[in-house]
Amino acid sequence: MAETFDIHAGLTRALHDRAEAWRFIAGFAAYWQQPLRPGDGCSPAEVEAAERRLGLRLPAALREAYLIFGRRGDLTGNHDTLLAPEELYVADGALVYRVENQGCAFWGVALEELDRDEPGTVMRTDLADASQERWEPWESSLTAACVEMVMSEVVLFDGGFCDYLEIEDREIAAVERLFRELPPVGRGMRWFLGEDVLIREFEGFCVYARARTEAALERLREVVPGDWLEG
Repeated sequence: MAETFDIHAGLTRALHDRAEAWRFIAGFAAYWQQPLRPGDGCSPAEVEAAERRLGLRLPAALREAYLIFGRRGDLTGNHDTLLAPEELYVADGALVYRVENQGCAFWGVALEELDRDEPGTVMRTDLADASQERWEPWESSLTAACVEMVMSEVVLFDGGFCDYLEIEDREIAAVERLFRELPPVGRGMRWFLGEDVLIREFEGFCVYARARTEAALERLREVVPGDWLEG
């Protein structure tokens, strides 16, 4: 693949069309990680076995995600984890497909939406008072949730040029001024793009950054000064 990837245009299309989303994920993976290859997806037999075990049929969007990149842990499991088909389970009215790395949050699809090819998604936080736990809306489409998952997991890739910064007004103002904001994906998240740098800002509290080269990461630290975790 050429050493350019128009993430802004691709993401814009991906958030409105499922086929475009899979094309975006393929291009994003090739540019920021490694290209998708045969064998990176789960087999149809694995998905069908999960459906028989659960007694339900997976939405088309989730089924396709598994078949295309379900085995790519670098896209689905650096921090939080896309459950393997054999690990899918039902809890409190939702099919759980992704879990936070310490079991503090869960992502799912409400059972009443499973008959839709493109259902919305929900998220539930593990609370000290379990009686207060509720499934809350996450992404309006499962495909958008998959796009956010892949982008987030790549930004949090242990083997890449990554860093983390807790931010205040000065730092976020620098990010907003110097980097291009991308179309919104992920509740509480904003995404920014620079030369060989991808930034995820989370709830006005912190930024996670991924660069394609060490030099690009050093440039980021210079233009957005602060107490970077790795810097």
